[in-house]
Amino acid sequence: MAKGVTTEISATSRVAIKIKDNYYTIEATEKRAIPESVDLDEEWSSLWSSVNKTVDNQAAEIYETFAKR
Repeated sequence: MAKGVTTEISATSRVAIKIKDNYYTIEATEKRAIPESVDLDEEWSSLWSSVNKTVDNQAAEIYETFAKR
């Protein structure tokens, strides 16, 4: 049984999209300090949702800006 205590978690989400002849890469990273009393599974889920939402929003913005040209 592991005896370590998680004190920090980090997640990175990244996507590359091609629009015409150009590639755009979007990446988001977030770190969170974790107190002992927190539900770690809930924090992981929230963290992944946060970074994925950031990347999805940026990708949609790039697509809307450059795909119409």
